[in-house]
Amino acid sequence: MIEVLIDSVRVSLMSQHRIVVLREEGGVRYLPIWIGPFEADAITIQLQGIEVSRPMTHDLLRELIETLEGEVSHVIISDLQNDTFFAKIVLEVRGGTVEIDSRPSDAVALAVRMDAPIYVADDVMERAGMEPEEELSLVDEDEDGPVGQGIAVAEDEDLDVFRDFIEGLDIDNLG
Repeated sequence: MIEVLIDSVRVSLMSQHRIVVLREEGGVRYLPIWIGPFEADAITIQLQGIEVSRPMTHDLLRELIETLEGEVSHVIISDLQNDTFFAKIVLEVRGGTVEIDSRPSDAVALAVRMDAPIYVADDVMERAGMEPEEELSLVDEDEDGPVGQGIAVAEDEDLDVFRDFIEGLDIDNLG
């Protein structure tokens, strides 16, 4: 399993489709996954810390899990079949582990609410992961390790290469 971070949530200007771009932690590969507009909003709202007046569906799931004294151990993008990604939400409940089948978008939206790690199966990343064409230093180092504790820090010209890579993704032909 490869731990990933949410790099961005993107909207295609041509078709209004959304993708969530997951970035390999400590690596250079990215995994773009098509998601629905409601799930894209749910992920973005949580990442930006926006308060909503009523709980959204993923907030309700979090409340149910917490009320039943469960915990989301992690989520995993577990498979890729016929251009469709599959995910599992792994719960710790009553001393046992339960895996629940999920769409990746729902799993990611719940993971950001539960502060749970997100993983991608090795074979899924091998088949669908993408690398930028040019070398890109995402995290600057200092004597204590990475600067920004996981927040990407790069020079402006390095960011231009990254922006070109993301903007050059043809998300209409990803799956």
